[in-house]
Amino acid sequence: QVRLEESGGGSVQTGGSLRLACTASGNTYPSHCMAWFRQAPGKEREKITTIDGDGPSFYAEAVKGRFTISKDNARNILYLQMNSLKLEDSATYYCAAHQISGTCRDSWHRRYNNWGQGTQVTVSS
Repeated sequence: QVRLEESGGGSVQTGGSLRLACTASGNTYPSHCMAWFRQAPGKEREKITTIDGDGPSFYAEAVKGRFTISKDNARNILYLQMNSLKLEDSATYYCAAHQISGTCRDSWHRRYNNWGQGTQVTVSS
């Protein structure tokens, strides 16, 4: 079982940037599929970006061109660089992992069952 812990959330003005980090510990392998989700108050959890074990990444239309997912395999850290933040980006952000034997691909369509506790991002005008 992999344990996930998000950090880097906070308050920022519209147009600003934040970088979230998700540190993995326990049964970690660089070949996992990883994802970032977010959930705003009163809304369903939304998948925003995923990354395959061997690198290809995928984005929801709402964040494409503004957010970038990346990972440091040596340090077991997943990142989410968020630029040009909008009011509607305010939410609790969660990282998630999908573990399989071998290299995980097709990350966008995977079911994620390992979750961090979330980190709050607040964007204000």
